[in-house]
Amino acid sequence: MTMRPVLLSSCAKATTAAEARFRIDVPIEGRRGARVVALDDDAATIVRRLALQQWNGARFFTLVAGAGSVRNGVGHDPDDMPLHRTNGTDTRLADELMAADVAVMLATADGGAAAAASAIGRACARRGIMTAGLVLGDRHEVGDVVVALRPYAQVLLVTADEQDVHEVLTALRA
Repeated sequence: MTMRPVLLSSCAKATTAAEARFRIDVPIEGRRGARVVALDDDAATIVRRLALQQWNGARFFTLVAGAGSVRNGVGHDPDDMPLHRTNGTDTRLADELMAADVAVMLATADGGAAAAASAIGRACARRGIMTAGLVLGDRHEVGDVVVALRPYAQVLLVTADEQDVHEVLTALRA
């Protein structure tokens, strides 16, 4: 078999009207069920700021104080984990995951997020919901939450730049 080089005319051919009929010209629809959960106080501040921006139906939540540790104990169902919407109303994790197609958990070096990350990750795994973990902080200070997220998160990013959170949510079409 002889190798034929890719010529510039091949690129030009791809832009012809005959080839244009194979293009998809409709915009890519965004997700309808993105859920973004702040796992600690510093992450909650970031989530509240993000919730003010324009998204494709994403919903933003913070944890109720103690939800990640007390509710995650023996005899407690993680589906009953209470959440606060950014508008101040309450909901339950199970109710929010019913229509979710992706769950994004945001944590910082603030700490205390590992138990909640595990509980939410398990709840999402049982339902087949894609999970992303975004951890803001120095990689040496966020080890516990990274370990908790690793078994569940298909996307796991440790970063020091808050803008990366916005970029990942945009890439996920939240």
